Amino acid sequence: MQFQISASEIKRAQLPHNLFITGLFVFNLLMVPAVILLNAGIAGLLIPLSCSGAMIAYLYLRSKKTTNWFIDAHWLLAFRKSRWLMLGYAVTAVLIFIAWLISLTAQEASMAHILWTALTRIALLPTLIAVMATAIAEASAISLASKREVPDKLAALFPPPAS
Repeated sequence: MQFQISASEIKRAQLPHNLFITGLFVFNLLMVPAVILLNAGIAGLLIPLSCSGAMIAYLYLRSKKTTNWFIDAHWLLAFRKSRWLMLGYAVTAVLIFIAWLISLTAQEASMAHILWTALTRIALLPTLIAVMATAIAEASAISLASKREVPDKLAALFPPPAS
């Protein structure tokens, strides 16, 4: 659905998507490898997770605020896309839990460490895939905002004002 809006409203509608993409790259693609290289362990992985969670919480809270319908729709769209990232985090958490259980079954401490290291690296893949998928989705959402469009499904869920 296309709307007649000003250039400044387009920039304001692109803001949540730009914020989300920036957060994806900073918190997930830069911080996670840094934490792994610094050997900070699972506790170190909580830092990018909490930063990303704070960004998603901000998107959620801002999506509930009412200003301009078109801009609010794009905040809601950015939050809805962030749910994919949260799903990736959830799958990774389950896989890390399974990796922990498997490493507990090892007879030797060195084998437990090897299993733990290998399986946690594999467990991070769902989050990495979710980061890439949401980055692509957010890039297309930026394009939607610049074309003065809102997806039809979102417009049906969050109807525009009559005027």
